[in-house]
Amino acid sequence: MSIMFLQRIFWFLNKFFMVPIFRLGLGPFMGNPFSGYIMVIKNTGRKSGKTRYSPVNYCVYQGDLYCLAGFGKVSDWYKNILVNPNIEVIHPNGPLAGVAEVITGTADRTALLRKILKNAGFAGFFEGFNPFTISDDELERKLGDRPLIRIRLTGLGNGASDPAGWMWISMLILTIIVVIALIQ
Repeated sequence: MSIMFLQRIFWFLNKFFMVPIFRLGLGPFMGNPFSGYIMVIKNTGRKSGKTRYSPVNYCVYQGDLYCLAGFGKVSDWYKNILVNPNIEVIHPNGPLAGVAEVITGTADRTALLRKILKNAGFAGFFEGFNPFTISDDELERKLGDRPLIRIRLTGLGNGASDPAGWMWISMLILTIIVVIALIQ
């Protein structure tokens, strides 16, 4: 399976499934060991200035969020945070605001990469190795140039229940279902 084909599959699933799920407020129901633990980065497009949404696998370490630019330095969301590091995150536990920074040369890098890939569920195996059993040296050799991003949390962000969110759609549908069930 070529990398371009895999990128297109993830682009489609992210745009038409994962992002809407999180914007509808259903993100907390998505995380599990098989599908992975996911958050959505909400940043500003470097060229368009529009709000962009990018689902990523993550880990929490010492109060910060860490994620990996899955397709490397060509990832649009990665290029966007280099221009504007002030982002918001639609996290399963709620909306957060933070500042993203690329982490290099830290002693914890390999452990963080492994933790993110383990949290990625089945997607962690798309790198071509088992993130649970690969040696640290081999992991660093295979992912050495892959950007590791730390998000230092600065406060709350806008979530699914806020004015720009879509949770009202979920609640409207749920209300209609309950009303129909009560009528019958």
